[in-house]
Order: sequence, then structure tokens, then C-alpha cells
Amino acid sequence: MTSILSPIESEFATSEEAASYDVWFRAKVQASLDSTNPKRYSTDEVRQRMQKIIKAAEDSASGNLA
Repeated sequence: MTSILSPIESEFATSEEAASYDVWFRAKVQASLDSTNPKRYSTDEVRQRMQKIIKAAEDSASGNLA
């Protein structure tokens, strides 16, 4: 039985869509956890990259094009 979900409570139209997404998402997370591929960036590298992105967005929003 399909139950309709309120857009206030869920981004999915039905409980079946929500359940399907949950299965897909959990499979993606598990595949990532099980992966033997090396990590590409350290936490510090990610933090530095994000700081640059945030600064560029702030500068752009304030009209400071550097």
C-alpha cells in the first residue's frame, strides 16, 4: 500500500520512494566503507579547499572580485 507523505515531513512523495532511496543510500555508504581505494585528500586539505571556496563565495556576494 502506498502512503502519501506530506512535503513538510519528507522530500519524497510516497513511503515507497523514501524506502527505495534509503536502500540505495545505505548501499552507497557501505560500498564506500568497504572500498580499498586510498583516500584522495587529508582532512586538512579538505578544510583548506573549503575555506577557499567559502571565501570566494563571500567575496563574490559582497562584490569583492579578487
